[in-house]
Amino acid sequence: MLRALEIRDMLIIDRLELAFQPGLNVLTGETGAGKSILLDSLGFVLGWRGRAELVRAGADQGEVTAVFELAPEHAARAVLEDAGLPAGSELILRRVNAADGRKTAWVNDRRCSGEVLRALSETLVELHGQHDDRGLLNPRGHRTLLDSYAGLEAALDATRQAWTRRTKATRALDAAEAALDAVRAEEDFLRHAVAEMDSLDPQPGEEAQLDAQRRHMQGAERIREDISRARVALANGAEQAMGDALRWLDGVAQQAEGALEAPLAALERAMVELGEATAGVESCLDGLSFDPHALEAAEERLFAIRALARKHQVAPDELAEFAAGLHGKLAALDQGAEDLAALKAELRRAEDGYDTAAAALSLARRSAAARLDAAVSAELAPLKMERAVFETALDEGPAGPEGRDVVAFTVATNPGAPAGPLGKIASGGELSRFLLALKVCLSKERNRGVTMIFDEIDRGVGGATADAVGRRLSALAQGGQVLVVTHSPQVAALGAHHWRVEKRIEAEVTTSTVVPLDADQREAEIARMLAGDIVTTEARAAARALLAG
Repeated sequence: MLRALEIRDMLIIDRLELAFQPGLNVLTGETGAGKSILLDSLGFVLGWRGRAELVRAGADQGEVTAVFELAPEHAARAVLEDAGLPAGSELILRRVNAADGRKTAWVNDRRCSGEVLRALSETLVELHGQHDDRGLLNPRGHRTLLDSYAGLEAALDATRQAWTRRTKATRALDAAEAALDAVRAEEDFLRHAVAEMDSLDPQPGEEAQLDAQRRHMQGAERIREDISRARVALANGAEQAMGDALRWLDGVAQQAEGALEAPLAALERAMVELGEATAGVESCLDGLSFDPHALEAAEERLFAIRALARKHQVAPDELAEFAAGLHGKLAALDQGAEDLAALKAELRRAEDGYDTAAAALSLARRSAAARLDAAVSAELAPLKMERAVFETALDEGPAGPEGRDVVAFTVATNPGAPAGPLGKIASGGELSRFLLALKVCLSKERNRGVTMIFDEIDRGVGGATADAVGRRLSALAQGGQVLVVTHSPQVAALGAHHWRVEKRIEAEVTTSTVVPLDADQREAEIARMLAGDIVTTEARAAARALLAG
């Protein structure tokens, strides 16, 4: 709840410090005294969009600080956690408006954005009045209000989960159909490519191996002819000539008296070396022997692998992996129809689950709507609107995570009159009472520790009706906090705490201030509200009667 509000240099407020209390807090004062400035200042520190010019004339900046008390389970704590801001039992909001229009905000002494302030304000304050477009008059929030009134958290959670399953199943089917369509578009290519790959069956590393074999056979073909001629020369020419020379010399060696011993020994060694050379050449020729068709076959396969790699724009060594991928796509194509059938069956189950959950939620909402309509009607009677009709209208809308229902609060001010939106059918005074009756009913089911502010919600009513308005405001404030700006003495008399807003002019400077009232001052203020400028004895007596209840 709101504990304190400090305002400095805002519009006609110089400096103002207010300490609010639990229960019904009443603010009264003459028209133009500055009651709306208090709400503008509170809205400013909460990040609401309001007046553009708020800084008091002559001041460098305006500043508003609001202090809220947070219960351990208060919803504001989740907002603070999401924003990375500290949270304790006390929440301090401060916002500064410079004279040049720049605005700066702090939450618990940490800088923050206006978006964070507005998110916090949704958990801290509710503003209700004839121009309230943030709360009960906003039809976009009516379904949430009805769900909260009915306590449909479990049914909502079941519907959200069913919607999530339905959405996932739809996406999975769409993705599978798109993938299958893409594969079908290249089915002819896939089947041809797979057949081509299977026919060639390229292996990792095969291209390098074939290239080495090809180069080896090409090199062998070029040198084998010369090596063969050398072998012939060695075998037929050199060996025979050396053999003849050895025989000739050996036949005359004795006659040479030892002169041929050295040449004969050399020739014998040469014959041995010649034999080894001939054997080496023959061995080399044996190694260079190959089937001429083998070179042709190696070249054909090598060129085929390289051509296939260029065709599919992959490296030759990646052809085997690429072929496996093509096989996978073809298998997916052949398996696709069966997979689609399974996904369609899953989607049907998810849709049936969602339909069941949404139907149960709709039924619970219609039951809750009937209860809410009866409760609001019961509240309207004491507010002198017993002939008015309040109805929670439910229509079918597009499916979503929270069901298919479109909810709108409608009213008819008289039986037989056409019903219409809450904010368009009722007049100012009627609207105020409709809003109050609805708020009373909704608050019976949900108390979130929110400070409720009612801005002249009693406008246009008086007498017993004003008394009924005040008593309902007082009931709303039980166990919580309500701030009401009012011109009704009946409402003011029921407040637990009373402040008077005053406007003063000193040295031709107008300022507004707020004064807490004691018992005697309350009597005088309520008497003024009853009688006007001249407070009579009768007005004071009437004020005492109102305060006595």
